[in-house]
Amino acid sequence: MIAPGRAKRPGAARPPLDPPSPDELVSCPFCAGHEDMTPPQTLVLPEQGDWKVRVVPNLYPALDRQEVVVHSRRHIRSIAEAGSDELELVAEAWRRRAADEPGNVIALINEGREAGASLPHSHSQLVWLPEPPPRRASPRGELVLESDQVTVSSPWASRVPYETVIAPVELDTDPFASAWLGPTLEVLADVIRRLHRLEGPVPLNAWIEQGEGDWRLVLFPRLTILAGLELGAGIHVNTLPPEEAAARLGSA
Repeated sequence: MIAPGRAKRPGAARPPLDPPSPDELVSCPFCAGHEDMTPPQTLVLPEQGDWKVRVVPNLYPALDRQEVVVHSRRHIRSIAEAGSDELELVAEAWRRRAADEPGNVIALINEGREAGASLPHSHSQLVWLPEPPPRRASPRGELVLESDQVTVSSPWASRVPYETVIAPVELDTDPFASAWLGPTLEVLADVIRRLHRLEGPVPLNAWIEQGEGDWRLVLFPRLTILAGLELGAGIHVNTLPPEEAAARLGSA
C-alpha cells in the first residue's frame, strides 16, 4: 500500500543510526589486532599476509550454525565503505563457506541497531537453516540502474521507502556458485552510497533471496518503523512511491 501522506504523521521520523561511541574502536572485536576477541576463524582471506575478510562463528547464534563475515580489517560502519577488493573477497567468503558447509544457507546484512546489528563494524551473517526458505516470485518494478551484469529496480509493491532488488541479468539458480555474486555486492554498495547521499546513514537490512530458477539481493532500508499493521496483517504501508524512489536513486 502506497500512502505518501503517512510520512507527515506524528512520530513518523526515521530512526537514526547510533553515533559512534568513544570506546567503539577500542572495544570492536572485528578490527585488525583484536582477533583474540572472537572465536577461532573458519576462513580468512587472503590466506597469506594481512587478512582483509575474516569469517568467525557467531558467539550468540539464533540457529545451530551461524557465522559472521567481517567485511574489512578497517573499522567501517557500512558495506558502502568497503573497497572493490574487499567486496570480491566477501563474495568469495560466502562462496567458500557455503561450499565447505553444504545446506540451506542464507546470507544477510544488518546495519544499525534498529535493523538488528549488535556491532557497528560492517559484517554479514551466514545462517544455515533447517529447511529451504520460501521461494518468491521475481518482483516487477521500476528500473533504477542497469549494466551488462546486473539490474537494479524498485519493486512496484515496495514494502518500505527505497526497497531495492538487485539481480543478475542472466538467469542463475545458485547465488553461492555464481560469477555474478561479486558484481552484485559491488552494486549493492553503490546503491547504499546513493541512499546515504539522499537520506544520510540509515539502518538497513539486505539478504540473498532465491526464486523459481533465479536469485536476487534485496535491500530493505529502515526509514520507517514497522507497526502492527505490517507485523500483524502483513500490510506494508510505504510512504514513497516506487517510481519516485527509482528516480531519486537513479539520479543520486
